[in-house]
Amino acid sequence: MIRMKNSLLLLPLLGLTLVACAPEDPAQDADPAAAAPAEQNAAPAMAAAVESGTEATAGLTWSVPAAWETQAQRPMRVATYHTPPAGDDTEPGEVAVFYFGPQEGGTVDANVDRWFNQFDQEDGRPTSEVAEREVIEVDGMSVTLVRTSGTYNAAAGPMAPRADLRPDYRLIGAIVEGPEGAVFFKFTGPDRTVLEQEANFDAMIASIEPV
Repeated sequence: MIRMKNSLLLLPLLGLTLVACAPEDPAQDADPAAAAPAEQNAAPAMAAAVESGTEATAGLTWSVPAAWETQAQRPMRVATYHTPPAGDDTEPGEVAVFYFGPQEGGTVDANVDRWFNQFDQEDGRPTSEVAEREVIEVDGMSVTLVRTSGTYNAAAGPMAPRADLRPDYRLIGAIVEGPEGAVFFKFTGPDRTVLEQEANFDAMIASIEPV
């Protein structure tokens, strides 16, 4: 059962210096904030199916929505799911799950800052000023949820150029502070596609429990 712990909307995240996510493919494919030592020394735990529609890593299990398609293994990821595109959208949504080991992958604030910095706002304001952030409790674990939208730099990394800009994109992210360290769930895609699947993402997060 989810119980609200506290809610912070429009929270600026300033002055964070720890890199919060590595780029989005092997050259741009590791997402949360794995500091370099985590990427080099901590092999990510692979998701293991424990029952139909359920996956597990780092002492956690969660239910995968039936309409989502599990993708092939990718470097530095526990799992990747594609969600159906909505309406006239030509791209699916993508849910990426990351785990880098106990006390690895960067702080919660650093990862949130990293995710927000991947989005540009039309009026030029920092995304941290318009994004939503809240902390909830799921089965006794602290979960930080963030939601934002704008122009997404899909190639964003510490030194990556702004080369893959995608307007009208949306992010829903969850950082679960589990018994074996933080597990990162990052959902990105066209705005309408992500909004259409938001309830499924929330249900997946609500289903998380320690093994």
